Amino acid sequence: MRGLIRVLAFIALLSLVLGVNPAFADDHSAVVIVFKDGHRQTLSTSEITRIDMKTPAAIVYKDGHREKVKGEIERIEFGAPTSAAAPGRAHFIGKWEVGEGNGGHFYVTLQEDGQARKTLGTPNGTWTLVDGQARITWDDGWHDIIRKVGASKHEKAGFEPGRSFDEEPSNIDYAKNTEVKPI
Repeated sequence: MRGLIRVLAFIALLSLVLGVNPAFADDHSAVVIVFKDGHRQTLSTSEITRIDMKTPAAIVYKDGHREKVKGEIERIEFGAPTSAAAPGRAHFIGKWEVGEGNGGHFYVTLQEDGQARKTLGTPNGTWTLVDGQARITWDDGWHDIIRKVGASKHEKAGFEPGRSFDEEPSNIDYAKNTEVKPI
């Protein structure tokens, strides 16, 4: 019960800060939602109106659309995300073994020049780093995200053709870098 009261008090404070004080509404302010599974979602305070914690929790954007919060929230942080928390581009370069979401696996190679290759389906694509995640767009219409979860694990989220990175993934499975990198 005390935890619920703390969350509600926090949300009231968050609503007050985001709704009343324009000094917090610039592009340099951010709210970072940290989930219990380790992944993070960074939101610019200039884009959101509030975060509703009613079940199901949702982010309400200034343009009126709502996005359901997927997963259990561990904490919410204020301020710009720290660069130390999110891996950089070099972290993702290399060959990755990733799960298909159905028990099988395939390989994804992310190259320094932004090109991507895979051993399942149409092999070609491109990738970019967004909020510490490798976002891959494949020529066959699929989209994948490889992201760090927790201290040392990674996962691959797959989005079928027609779905965007902002929607719920079609599947989530493991991702493992197969290349040993120096520390």
